[in-house]
Amino acid sequence: MIMSTTGTAWRRIADDLAASIQRGDFAIGASLPTALELASRYGVHRHTARQAFRHLQDLGLVSVEQGRGTFVTGKPFPYRIGRQVSFRQNFAAAGIETSGQVIASEVVEAGELVARAILVPEGTLVWAIRTFNLAAVLPISTAMHYLEVERFPDFATVLRRESSSVSAALKVFGIDDYQRLATRLSARLATPTECELLAISDGAPVLTSEGLDGLADGEP
Repeated sequence: MIMSTTGTAWRRIADDLAASIQRGDFAIGASLPTALELASRYGVHRHTARQAFRHLQDLGLVSVEQGRGTFVTGKPFPYRIGRQVSFRQNFAAAGIETSGQVIASEVVEAGELVARAILVPEGTLVWAIRTFNLAAVLPISTAMHYLEVERFPDFATVLRRESSSVSAALKVFGIDDYQRLATRLSARLATPTECELLAISDGAPVLTSEGLDGLADGEP
């Protein structure tokens, strides 16, 4: 196939690849042909193929990793927001296997926002724990969790032991069930740390979810 490098050549390539991904020709985590391979196949300059990759990345269908290639991240799917919130259950419902790890933890003094949210005095010692989650072996999210140290001693160790599952770790402390008391969604540009963790390009947008979890009686 020979195509002009003008007009919508990059869009044709992107549409063809998107259709292949939707059909399941490329599994989640699979690498796409290189820009040079696509350029040869479509008779265009490699920069045109790279523009197609950037478009697919903007759609959330692929992840472009410098020096490694372009990988399928999967089709967009609804992420349920409700009283019962579980990252792993949401992905499991879509047939996607997940895993996670604790990548940093420290004890800090609760600032105004955290203290007000979990109803403790400002300056109370809390865990600040960063986790990193993968879906189908691809990076999908990173999160910060804040919990009162006195109520949840050694929570970071327990969370690591429970494969970074917050639900499983809370059960160790006698909390068999909890629910989402409040959720606030927004979007912004990713920080350099987030770009590195999630293998996304500089300036890529990310969805942020600020959530407050608690018991059935409303206790945070």
